[in-house]
Order: sequence, then structure tokens, then C-alpha cells
Amino acid sequence: MNLTPAERLGVILVAIATPCVIVGLSVLVFLNPMWVGFEQDRSNVDQLTGYTAAQVHDVTGSVLSDLVFGPPNFAVAVNGSPVLDARERGHMVDVRTVMGQLGGAAALAAVVLVALGLYSRGRRWFWWAASIGARVLVVGVVVVGLAMTVFFDQIFELFHEIFFAPGTYLFNTTSEKLVQLFPDQFWSETSIALAGVVLLLAAIVGLGGARLAARAEAEA
Repeated sequence: MNLTPAERLGVILVAIATPCVIVGLSVLVFLNPMWVGFEQDRSNVDQLTGYTAAQVHDVTGSVLSDLVFGPPNFAVAVNGSPVLDARERGHMVDVRTVMGQLGGAAALAAVVLVALGLYSRGRRWFWWAASIGARVLVVGVVVVGLAMTVFFDQIFELFHEIFFAPGTYLFNTTSEKLVQLFPDQFWSETSIALAGVVLLLAAIVGLGGARLAARAEAEA
């Protein structure tokens, strides 16, 4: 392809923005009470917490509401007793901050894609770059997925070390409710499901982008 400097920059931006948007959309699929409640039931969270299933769902709904919509108080209580202690609430505030930053990055990537899509007017380089970005994401997810089957705990720990201050994300599984509400089984199964959705969307974009690029080239 003979591209102008602006189009070459556009190729780079599209290839970077495409995986960001795919991952962002995939996360939204699981950020809802239906999925969280389903996984909590599978993980026997009611037995871990000592709450009834209905209480678990009510607590989780409140936590998710504070996480997504705010205000980030995380002051939900059961029978008049706070579910989360001060450290747990502080960690959830940190989680909300990190999610806001990552969500902002995904939203910015979406704006970049829309703007460059309009600028390109559907020319081959746009679809080719989107396809390349999606295919790179597929490779990345496969590599990380294989690594997590062996080193899940280490990768989970590394993720927290990158985004959170030391010591703010470690909790007692026998006495603190946050890790009982969201135990290891919850995170491992959610990670697998998330990887599956990412791979599906990336495959659709990768194949669809390649076909649209070929069509654009033929029309040109």
C-alpha cells in the first residue's frame, strides 16, 4: 500500500485502538449482577460468607452499583453490620479508580476508531489495520491464557502489584468478606469466560476486517 504519512499514523493508531475497544466491550459483558450472581452461586459464596443466597445477591448488587455508578461508599450492611471493613472499602475505591482509568482508555480508543473510520472513508488501510490489531490480540490472549493455566496465582498477583499499592489488596479469607464474595474460583472462571469473549470478538473483527480490506481494494 502506498500510504501518506497521516495514513501510516492512522494504521498504527487503529491497530492499537482496536484491541483496547475489544477488551473494553468484553469486560462490560461480565460487569453485571446476572453473571456475578451466577458465578457466586457456582463458587458457593453463601457458604463462604455465612449469608443466604438472597443476601449475597443483595450485597453484590450494592457493591456493583457503587463500583459502576457511585458514590463509592461500599457501605452495604447485613442485619445492621457492615459487610466490608475500612481496608476492604478502600480497596474497592482503588478498584473503581483503576476501572475508570481503563474504561476511559477504552472510550478514547473507540473515539479514535470512529474518527479514523470517518477519515479513511472505508479505505483498505483502515480495515487492514483493524484486522491486524485484532489478530495480535488473539495471539496475546492465547499466550496469556496458556500462561495463566500454569501461573494463575502469580499473574493475578502481578496484576495487583501493577495497579494497586503494596499491601492494599491482601485480605484474610477466613474473616474478611471481600475475598469471600469474590473467591479464587470466581476469578479463574470469569477470566476463562472473558478470554473466550475476547477471542470471539477479536476473531470476528480480524476476519471481517480482512474481508472489508479486500473488498475496499477491489473497489479501488
